Amino acid sequence: MNYRTLGKTGLKISEISLGTWQVGGKWGSGFDDKKADEIINTAIDNGVNFIDTADVYESGLSEKAVGRVVRSRSEDIYVASKCGRQINPHVNEGYQPDVLQKFVEDSLKRTGLEALDLIQLHCPPTDVFYRPEIFERFDKLKDQGKIKNLGVSVEKVEEAIKAIEYPNVNTVQIIFNVFRQRPKELFFKEAAKKDVGIIVRVPLASGLLTGKFDSNTTFNAEDHRNFNRDGAAFDKGETFAGIDFDKGLKAVDELKKLFPGQENLAPIALQWILQFKEVSCIIPGASSVDHVKSNLSVFDLPTLSQDKFQAMNDIYEKYIKADVHQRW
Repeated sequence: MNYRTLGKTGLKISEISLGTWQVGGKWGSGFDDKKADEIINTAIDNGVNFIDTADVYESGLSEKAVGRVVRSRSEDIYVASKCGRQINPHVNEGYQPDVLQKFVEDSLKRTGLEALDLIQLHCPPTDVFYRPEIFERFDKLKDQGKIKNLGVSVEKVEEAIKAIEYPNVNTVQIIFNVFRQRPKELFFKEAAKKDVGIIVRVPLASGLLTGKFDSNTTFNAEDHRNFNRDGAAFDKGETFAGIDFDKGLKAVDELKKLFPGQENLAPIALQWILQFKEVSCIIPGASSVDHVKSNLSVFDLPTLSQDKFQAMNDIYEKYIKADVHQRW
């Protein structure tokens, strides 16, 4: 495992860390505590020391699993959670300092931890980023010893750039992958200037970049890859990174030609992200121990050549950019 500094938090975290949206099983298939424990323990056994969760993942069961495993380990494991998505309807007016404080306190109870290493606003409506009183409350929570750092998870580059105007925002979690490249432009530069840590989520475009899907692939009825392709439940960009599935398959076929004989493209897709020094870590999800091992196999690959790196970018330019670049 390699480690990078998470911006001005000063934390040294694993380049490949763990996202726990589907840690207890595949999306929509129920939560399995034993499987969750196995996945998290396997990640830690292999050097992962940063775990990202959220209060809405499986209605708090993900947080409970993360806390349970972390408390059982002797290593220093950093835990990040998120708050705000419980607000229903999920609108700007629902974001109130006292409401958010209660969410953080509930997360502490579920994890059993004395403090969260990082709490992140969970993709709030854009207007929330223009309300200083929301961000000020987290300074109070830090003074109370309930959190150590504040970050944000965002949908759009514009939100990320606005968020880092607040000096107490230490990290930004954002979608970034071969098929979602806009963040590498202005945002990466601005984050570097302010020493803001960048946490990359949806690095495999909801599994599309593994290369294991085809036109006959189906998904569980409760899986967001089935019901949210047009943004019916939440931002469309969270599902397949906002890409039309069939068009994405064509682009993936081009990636396969670029890496003949590579049945699993996931580690290559992660390797592409790690080329960017501004990235602090990547948090791919895992619904099995095999997924954890697949993600960590990025370190077994030969160095990605500049020619291959550029060819991957060319595929984005040809197949994907026109549909997604200006949207997020």
